Amino acid sequence: MNREELHAFVENNTGNESNICQICVMRDGGIVYEDCWRGFKPTDAVNVMSVTKGVMSLLTGIAIDKGRIESIDRKVLDFFPGYQVKRGEKTIYDVTVRHLLTMTAPYKYRSEPWTKVCTSEDWTIAALDLLGGRAGITGEFKYATLGIQILAGIIANATGESVIDIANRDLFAPLGIPEHVLHGDSSKEDQFEYLMSKRPHINEWYSDPSGAVTAGWGLCLSARDLARLGEMVLNGGRCGDRTVISESYINDMITPHIKLGKMFGNMEYGYLWYKPYEDREVYAAIGDGGNVIYVNRDERVAVGVTGTFKPRIFDRVDFIERYVMNM
Repeated sequence: MNREELHAFVENNTGNESNICQICVMRDGGIVYEDCWRGFKPTDAVNVMSVTKGVMSLLTGIAIDKGRIESIDRKVLDFFPGYQVKRGEKTIYDVTVRHLLTMTAPYKYRSEPWTKVCTSEDWTIAALDLLGGRAGITGEFKYATLGIQILAGIIANATGESVIDIANRDLFAPLGIPEHVLHGDSSKEDQFEYLMSKRPHINEWYSDPSGAVTAGWGLCLSARDLARLGEMVLNGGRCGDRTVISESYINDMITPHIKLGKMFGNMEYGYLWYKPYEDREVYAAIGDGGNVIYVNRDERVAVGVTGTFKPRIFDRVDFIERYVMNM
């Protein structure tokens, strides 16, 4: 499939690829392929959903490199000294940053209580109220978008800065990614519009009423921005001659720490990043709607793909390998 055929395939697709907005492919520091659909331009931003989690992992690495988070084995409550633990709760005292990054933290619910958290004034504290439980720490993988909100509080409290300021200065600016602003509104109606919109966003990050960024979703980036982030990971945390994040953290981030089940395609999981294949150096930050940062160290290629909301699209890595990598 050549470039013209790929464009037509995405343009006319009525299935899983019907929501793709942008694709950008980088190799050796330059863009080797870029295309757009659905009225989007290369610089337009899209809510990249859970790819936001992968960016939060990168920001955790920056905080570690600066010595603000001494170790990912630090206890979560170390960063919230004023937090009042619920009566009878004991497990929360043993939960570490590592548990959050590997999605092995325990929570006191069967399904995520979106309404309870997303109608509160402080989503981080509301998420902390869910952490722990009678079963203790089992090491079981439990995908938790709301729980990752705690990571935003950890980074902010450890550094004394807002997460968006750290992202703009220490991650986005070195990679040439535009400066971002907080979204500002967080009403129920606004949350729905933000998630479901099929129009381009500005360079923004969703935020709760306290002004904290949403750590599990809500960051808006272009496919070009995603590819830039991917290339930095590909290069062990470097962008040109500048170290953005230490190679040791990047390597630890993408090293498999847990094996996932059938629901997650039997992939392996690092620190909020996936390893789709056991025998290949391919890594990805994956979000709903097929948003993805794809990093292929074997081929030295980084790919960003954006898409508007479309539920249960989990095969974008396969799409990249089948169509994009074979152009």
